Parts: sequence; C-alpha cells; structure tokens
Amino acid sequence: MTIAPSTETDEPQKTVAKPDGTPSGWASLRPLVLRLHFYAGVLVAPFLLVAALTGGLYATSFSVEKIVYADRTTVAKVGDEKLPISEQVAAARKARPEGTVAAVRPSPEDDATTRVMLTGVEGVDEPDTLAVFVDPYTAEVRGALEQYGSTGALPVRAWVSKFHANLHLGETGRLYSELAASWLWVISAGGLVLWFARRRARRKVRGTSGRRRTLGLHGTVGAWAAAGFFFLSATGLTWSTYTGANIAVLRTELHQATPAISATAGDHGEHGGGSADAGAATGGDLDGILAAARTEGLGDPVEIVPPADASSAYVVRQVQRSWPTKQDAVAVDPATAEVTDTLRFADFPFLAKLSRWGIDAHTGVLFGLANQLLLLALALSLVTLILWGYRMWWQRGRASSFGRPIPRGAWQQVPPHILVPALAVIAVLGYFVPLLGIPLAVFIAVDVARGEIAYRRGKRSCGGRVEAK
Repeated sequence: MTIAPSTETDEPQKTVAKPDGTPSGWASLRPLVLRLHFYAGVLVAPFLLVAALTGGLYATSFSVEKIVYADRTTVAKVGDEKLPISEQVAAARKARPEGTVAAVRPSPEDDATTRVMLTGVEGVDEPDTLAVFVDPYTAEVRGALEQYGSTGALPVRAWVSKFHANLHLGETGRLYSELAASWLWVISAGGLVLWFARRRARRKVRGTSGRRRTLGLHGTVGAWAAAGFFFLSATGLTWSTYTGANIAVLRTELHQATPAISATAGDHGEHGGGSADAGAATGGDLDGILAAARTEGLGDPVEIVPPADASSAYVVRQVQRSWPTKQDAVAVDPATAEVTDTLRFADFPFLAKLSRWGIDAHTGVLFGLANQLLLLALALSLVTLILWGYRMWWQRGRASSFGRPIPRGAWQQVPPHILVPALAVIAVLGYFVPLLGIPLAVFIAVDVARGEIAYRRGKRSCGGRVEAK
C-alpha cells in the first residue's frame, strides 16, 4: 500500500506490506509520528513561540544588565585596600536602616562593589531582597536595587526572567512554560525521526522553490538544533510546577537530592548576635567569619548568610555558577569563628551536580557569554522553525482547516507488539509529565471522536445513496 502524501514531502511514500496487506516496519509507524508531529506542532507552536521569544530576550539581558547598572555594580576608582566588611555593612545600614540584613556578598573583584541584601523592606517581597551597593574602598553607598532571589539578578534581568517563566501571571502563568517544555522534545523527536527517514527525499528537493524549499530548510535547521531543544526541554522541566515536583521526589527516592549544610552552631548556648545586623559585634566579626571560610578554601565570589537565631551559625557559601562551578559552603560558629560543618560540591550526588549544571546552562551562566549566545541562537532557530512550519501549512493549500488532511486511524496500523509497549511508555511519561499526558489524552479522545463521527456520517450517506437507487 502507499501512504498518502504528508506534510514532510510531496513525494509518495513506498512501503513494504505484509501478506495480509497491512504495512510493516517504519511504514506502520510513520503515519502516527507524522500525525503527532504535525498536529502537536500546530497547536503547541504558539506556546513555544512565546517561550522562544522571551528566552532569547533573557539571553541578552545579562549584557543589558551590566551596561544599565554599571554605576552601581562597579566602583568609580579602584583603591589600594578594601575596608573591613563590617564597615561596609555599617555604611549600608546607615543609608538604608529599614529591614534586616539577609546576606552579604563581598566585592569579588577589584572593581566590583559589595552587595548588602536586606529583607523586610517595604515594596520588596521575599524571596527578593533590596541590594545595597557599597564601594569597598570608601564605604560610599552607590545605590540600591531590588534583587531577584538568590540568582543575583537585578530588575531588568529579573523582569525578563519572570516574563519568560510565567508571563508575570504568577503560579498560573508557569503552566505555559511547562506546557512548552513538555512538548518541545516530543515535537523535536518526531521531526528528527521524519527527517532521518526521508534524507534521500530531502536530497531530491534541494534547490527547488516554494514549499519544498521551505520543507528542506525546516528539516535541516530542526535536525541541527534538535540536541539543543532536547536539552532546553529537559532542564526546563526540572524546575517546573508539576513535572519538577515529580523529578524532585524521584531524586529524593534515589538519594540524589541536593544536600544542605547544617547551620547549627557549636555547644555554646545563647551566644547572642543572632543576625547580621549585630554580626559585627559577635564573638567573631564578619571579617573573622569570612577568614574562617577562606581557610577551608572558599574563594570568591561568596555570600555570607547570618544566623537564623541565637543557636545557629553563619553560613558562608560560594555563589559562582559559571564553569568551573564553585558551590562549596561552610558553617561558622559566631562565638568562636570555628567551622562547624563543611559541604563540598565535589561530594554532591551525581544527579544533584547534573541538575545544577543543567539549570545554569539553561539560564546562560555556566559558560558565560558563549552560553548566552548559544541560547539566543537556539531561540532564533525555534522561532524560525515555527514560522516555516506555519508557512508550509499555508503552502499546502486550504482543502480543509489544516490543508490536505493527515489521514486518521494511524495508530491502528501499528503492530500490537509495538503499540502496546509504546502505550505503556506514553502512560508513564504522561503520569510524570502531566502537561504532556493530559493534552495528549484530550487530543486522542477528540481525534477518535471525530473519526467515529465521520465514519457514522459516511455510513448514513452511503445508505442514503443506496436507498435512492
């Protein structure tokens, strides 16, 4: 038998049939893959387009942030020696006495300012903080800006980040990005399979114009970008609402969760000074706390987090997420400046490391500018592929609402020994990735219902013609 022309090529597809006339091998799977790739692409593409555009914008926000906030994040003149951290914090508190010091990021480079992060400031909701920028040489306060969570993102990048993540619609808005991430790898995999299966046909249509040329460009760019799309999909799902929660549970069950340092101080009772505001007056001041961390090998950039209460320790942790990743942390007793606990990134479980690297690469910080340029290229590729996809849809004509329709009943051609395991895999994936499973189930139900309606109408129409005779 011959499979009807599809969205992938206008050339008829030759298939190998079994003695009973049913297709075998790839011929039985191709209509199903083609149907899924086409309809999923058409329906999910708007979500992917928004994710690609906002993601590309985010990739450029790092450079924009450096330019826009250079007067706050850098010093006017590099001095000979940096002042004690305690003096810098005191200067920040004098300028902005509201709120509570949540963390301090000492100047990591000669021309960089120190950041003193405050919580409980009116207009700044947790986990965001108000970052006060202090010149480490003169203790001059160079300004203050809202900082997003623990990433260090300032207003421009934070706004774009939230726009990409949830369109500024809160938790409900996160469903759009999870839907896009859930389907990106499926659509990419389907397109990649079709592209490899039709590589000979692709060679035939090179140099042509119209839809065939668009098809060739769409397939080639999609094949080259597929690995990047798989990566973005997988890493994006790790911190999504529903799939991310399932992944976290799975990692915990496999003993691969990210470990946490113990912030319990030594057996010194109520040592006092249980906040960074009083940190400079504790038994060991902030400089002593940092010095203790330095002895454990914690180099810049670091963040000093004050004790949560009178029986807790300071936590000094590295915050470098670029390569090589620096994520070591130590707990320091404020009464004695002794290290009470140490956590090394090298000791993280494998999946915890992989998650850290994956998220940092997804957000463009792991390899710096090169990482951001690659993300921008992937975003532009996805936008182009979507536009080409819709163009091909239009170029096919308007014989129906989707041009020349993809034949229904494709799943019926798949042999049971392939269909049953495939359905089992889809069920498991649908459970762990709900925004893949639920839309897919709805699509199948609607498709089956439409097919049944069309079949019944066909029977009635046929019966009517017979009676007329």
